[in-house]
Amino acid sequence: MPKVGILMGSDSDLPIMKKAADTLAELGIDYEMTIISAHRMPDIFVEYASGAQERGIRVLIAGAGGAAHLPGMCAALFDLPVIGIPIHTKSVGGVDSLYSIVQMPSGIPVATVAIDGSTNAALLAAEMLAISDEELHQKLKDYREKMKKGVMAKAEKLEKLGADAYLKDSGK
Repeated sequence: MPKVGILMGSDSDLPIMKKAADTLAELGIDYEMTIISAHRMPDIFVEYASGAQERGIRVLIAGAGGAAHLPGMCAALFDLPVIGIPIHTKSVGGVDSLYSIVQMPSGIPVATVAIDGSTNAALLAAEMLAISDEELHQKLKDYREKMKKGVMAKAEKLEKLGADAYLKDSGK
């Protein structure tokens, strides 16, 4: 049974939102993912968001660009945590999305990550779930240790090769 719902208003958001799905999968967290529009299909959206908790969803992750109402509307109907991902837009680079999500009215919070920050949204959802799940908490510790080792390996490679050779070897 999925514990996290991943929502996006358009399939153009899928490349960003897939990173959240991949991170949850790496941590062994079941999720569901769908495209849903609070504006274009309000009846279906209301049914989804208001019934999510009954289906076992404990955290919603909603990505949205532009006016970015999806995360806020989720929070209005779902009284467990909602994490908003502002999606980069061509017109103003996602700042419009960021402001729309982060400026929720008092009483209807939405946790907000960086523009296109879906990996962090998934990790934040995992941390919320890990409060009452020691096995998941350990997986998060292991994930951080893996990141640490990755950075240490890069530092060692840089020290060994020097900047020019490192960049050439890395294709950067």
